[in-house]
Amino acid sequence: MGILMRPLGFLTLGLFAVAAHAAETKPMNVLFFAVDDLRPEINASGNKVIKTPNLDRIAARGTTFDRAYCQQAVCSPSRSSLMTGRRPDATRVWDLETHFRTALPDAVTVAQHFKNHGYHSQGMGKIFHGGYDDAPSWSVPWQTPKSPQYVSPAALKLQSDPANIDNKGRARGPAVEEADVPDDTYTDGKTARLAAKTLGELKRAGKPFFLAVGMAKPHLPFVAPKKYWDLYDPAKIYVPAYQKLPAGGPEFAGHNNGELKSYADVPNQGKIGEDLARRLRHGYYAAISYMDAQVGHVLDALEKEGLAGNTVIVLWGDHGWQLGEHGLWHKHTNFEVAVRAPLIISAPGQKAAGRRSLSLAEFIDVYPTLADVCGLPKPKDVEGVSLKPVLDDAAASVRPVAISQYPRTDAGKSLMGYSIRDDRWRLTLWRDRKDNTIHATELYDEVGDPHETVNVSAKPEHAEVIAKLSKFLPPPIAPATDKNTSAPAGKKGKKGKGKAEDAAKGDPKAGATKDRGAMFDGRDTNKDGKLNKEEFMLHQKDPEQAAKNFVKFDKDMSGDVNRAEYVSSGK
Repeated sequence: MGILMRPLGFLTLGLFAVAAHAAETKPMNVLFFAVDDLRPEINASGNKVIKTPNLDRIAARGTTFDRAYCQQAVCSPSRSSLMTGRRPDATRVWDLETHFRTALPDAVTVAQHFKNHGYHSQGMGKIFHGGYDDAPSWSVPWQTPKSPQYVSPAALKLQSDPANIDNKGRARGPAVEEADVPDDTYTDGKTARLAAKTLGELKRAGKPFFLAVGMAKPHLPFVAPKKYWDLYDPAKIYVPAYQKLPAGGPEFAGHNNGELKSYADVPNQGKIGEDLARRLRHGYYAAISYMDAQVGHVLDALEKEGLAGNTVIVLWGDHGWQLGEHGLWHKHTNFEVAVRAPLIISAPGQKAAGRRSLSLAEFIDVYPTLADVCGLPKPKDVEGVSLKPVLDDAAASVRPVAISQYPRTDAGKSLMGYSIRDDRWRLTLWRDRKDNTIHATELYDEVGDPHETVNVSAKPEHAEVIAKLSKFLPPPIAPATDKNTSAPAGKKGKKGKGKAEDAAKGDPKAGATKDRGAMFDGRDTNKDGKLNKEEFMLHQKDPEQAAKNFVKFDKDMSGDVNRAEYVSSGK
């Protein structure tokens, strides 16, 4: 019997070996979290006041990139670059009204790359900028649960007050809301529950997946259930050490805090007062902890379904956010606090799990990293590099500098500011779009002057630093052509310049009268990707006909009009 059993033993061992090999070669899933307006206020990044236990869960099994930088500190350009692996000058997305496929019609996004290699690709919540979804990226249509922006009587009363209707006819609500409501009252709570349900469906389907889950908070307004506000003593929340523009820096490098001042409880003129500033920071922290809890809901579902051991998790915030640094609020600059953003990547089997890395990283690196980690072919035309070496060695370096950019105008000139960051310095070169000369220069010592209080570019002793970093200045932006812009190039006059050129001049309203996409964005006051009837009726010359059009345009009878319905119905 022993002789008879020996072959069975070898067979059993062989089967175990085959099973083990199959497990090793099984495609890894990807859980892809995108978070709106999140700066690196994470416990895993060293903030001991913030409560982010679920982001910390990802960090504990992955790598936290403490020097990760977005390509441009505003939603659509940043997201377009991350999803395509291309810089804004390639996507030609420098604003909130241009789709990257205008310039790159054949681009393959990271989600699409996984779909093309046998993955089920699905997106929910804010992945691309609101109203600018990309259907080729997904195996099934992208979706976002509907929810109210405000729920408290005080907020709704403020929003409905005729005195809070701005000069564009938009109803302005408060910048913060603290309501004693369940988590699934707001969008992020509903999105997290949809994601959890979807994970169960994907587990049953048995196909590798790329699941993108977008969190809307902590984007303004800072609304979160009361229990998350109760986590914090506002007196202990961070207050910026320096609240003026850098000495010796150009005035145009800042902004007028227009995004924040569009809210009803924020004064239109003057500085943000100390009490309001503290309330806003409290709201920002509460919104972060609310978002963190929703991420935790999804992570719990991943573990419940037995998928955690074979799933790569990436979480990123689309850019940083100013909480009063340099006297500025929100993003829209090239300063460190605006372009530095959270990035956490966790891959099964990585060697440096639970580590923080100071390796420079850019958001265009996320795409090639995921492809590399999951064993997919290297994507074509991607400008980023793989961060996989850093996942195995937190001290590894994959790039000498990180580059961000932002458009501005000054003295009638259209500028593009390129900000080049190495381990110590941040050099920002403001290049004239017309003749490619350098209009202004900023240099900050991020080690000796981490708050960027003084622009030291004029000091002779730093000439060598400027010369060294200037070698990384990107080439001039290619002229607008029929292939990379929706409007013909070469025509004289403002109308013939095209939307891309107008956008580069920092004019978000350019071409809006003829571009229904831009018209939609102008009416979408709460930036949720859909128009309710109140938004739809703004500035309508014929209210009676407009009311009929609202019903006509609402093709899916959802009670609101989404961007696709608005654009197609008006043709």
